[in-house]
Amino acid sequence: MSTMTLEAPETAGSNRWYLSAAPIARALVHLCVPMAAAMIVGAVYNVINAGFIGSLHDSALLAAVTFGTPLLGLVMAVGSVFGVGGGALISRLLGASERDPAKAGEIKRVSSFAVWGSVLAGAVFGGLGLLLLHPLVGLLGADAAAVPATRSYVAVMLAFVPVMAAAFCLEQLVRAEGAARQAMIGLIASTVANLVFDVLFILVLPWGVGGAALATGLANLVSVAYWAFWLQRNSANVSLAPRWFTLAPSVLKPVFGVGSGELLQAGFLIVTALVLNNLAAGYGDGPLAAMGVAVRIAQVPEFLIMGVTIGVLPLLAYAYGKGDRTRLTAALRAAATTVGAIAAVFFVGVFLFREQVLALFSADHSVLAIGVTVLMAQLTAMVVNGFTGLLTSLFQAAGRSVPAIVMSLSQGVLFVPIVILGNVWFGLTGIIWALTVTEIIVFLVGVAMWLLSRRAIDAGLAEGTPERAEAVLEA
Repeated sequence: MSTMTLEAPETAGSNRWYLSAAPIARALVHLCVPMAAAMIVGAVYNVINAGFIGSLHDSALLAAVTFGTPLLGLVMAVGSVFGVGGGALISRLLGASERDPAKAGEIKRVSSFAVWGSVLAGAVFGGLGLLLLHPLVGLLGADAAAVPATRSYVAVMLAFVPVMAAAFCLEQLVRAEGAARQAMIGLIASTVANLVFDVLFILVLPWGVGGAALATGLANLVSVAYWAFWLQRNSANVSLAPRWFTLAPSVLKPVFGVGSGELLQAGFLIVTALVLNNLAAGYGDGPLAAMGVAVRIAQVPEFLIMGVTIGVLPLLAYAYGKGDRTRLTAALRAAATTVGAIAAVFFVGVFLFREQVLALFSADHSVLAIGVTVLMAQLTAMVVNGFTGLLTSLFQAAGRSVPAIVMSLSQGVLFVPIVILGNVWFGLTGIIWALTVTEIIVFLVGVAMWLLSRRAIDAGLAEGTPERAEAVLEA
């Protein structure tokens, strides 16, 4: 390996410059603001999409989309396995290439494996789902009235799983190069296309939820085309050519080591949502409605915080691969400060005007009565989860697969017994605060994992390559 440190050839203002040398504040704005903006646009689309389907005045259609939501979460997770794991490795290799230019040559193999791996995994997932469509619809919870619509929605979604998995993967690969604005453009283009297709397939052509699913699949195809075209034209390192596809352990181990945590987390989120909804339903519609309102209110600061914790990942991975301890520490400190500031502003603001805020979403007195408590619990969980997400991004950036997986497992493993015991011991109050208690414990687990991982992270920083850090750790 060359011992001479090489300067990044990119000029000021380029995507690579933001990762390598830009002032931390400018780098965070460049990487995180587009991410948060795209997530908020996506949330607004979800509301509009529900309105399109609701305009058909058939509750079975709305129920079908609700039943199909967990499936979409799993599809996202499949793409994220390859995208998050591959993206983190690409950013590390980009950083390492400043010390050893040969490292940049490995990125073609990583990117090709990530994209085509997501397509193949999506094809297997979608094919099995179509073969087992009838039992799958029953497993999702559809009752007799909603079965036909749910079957239609799920079948079309399953047919597009390879496309959607590739879209989620490509988004991460684009961001791995520091191209956050292009990632945002692709997401917004997909959202706009989805709206256009919704109008065509739901309002003009009466295709119902099948049309809604087709609109989602085609919209993802739009983002895939945009990102693939952009990478082909603008990336000097990433390649989507199948000839670079590899099953080499040097690619599989770091990609799956980091990415598998995304799949585990998605699976547990589905389980926890089902458990929470079933327990809360035992107390009537009021608590369920209050939880729904609180989630919507907390979404805005939550998306902003996620924009920071997810957006900063390429910057952390690049600094780690480069061996730049000063930049890594500065990025972590700035991201933590930003997360804390966002959380504090929204927490204090919503707390002071909690009743007025809740009244915007519901006039039901039973919802308002319990909504204040639910909202405070949700906001407290949001604050803690922000710092937990930052720790998880650090582990992913450094290629620390075990801590990343432990963080993903902790929430799901802990939440179910906590919410069940909370219900037994404290009733509805225990259910409301279960997520908050879980998030606090997970954060403490994250701090413990960080302390245990410091030696390995320091080893990787000292050498400037993640592979060497793993060798030092195993020795």
